[in-house]
Amino acid sequence: MAKARLVYRSKLIYPDGAIREMIIWQLPEKTPERPHGLKYRLYYGDSKGNCLVRYDNESGKGDHRHSSDKEEPYNFTTVEKLISDFQQDINKFRGKL
Repeated sequence: MAKARLVYRSKLIYPDGAIREMIIWQLPEKTPERPHGLKYRLYYGDSKGNCLVRYDNESGKGDHRHSSDKEEPYNFTTVEKLISDFQQDINKFRGKL
């Protein structure tokens, strides 16, 4: 069986110690749960290790978004939109909107 292939990985540590990490894999085949054929985890947390926002599509849950203490479905359309939505959330936490 073919394995997922890492297609993108980026980690940024902000001057205040906050962390942004984005990881995207191309799956060997599309599935009903992941019709886009991608597995991803986009994480932003503070310097103390608290997750402030995360987008992922772990098995059994599909595409979804965590913000502070709540979890909600996420409507995945494109990688570009996913990253844009994630960055908008980070900007809100960082007070740049």
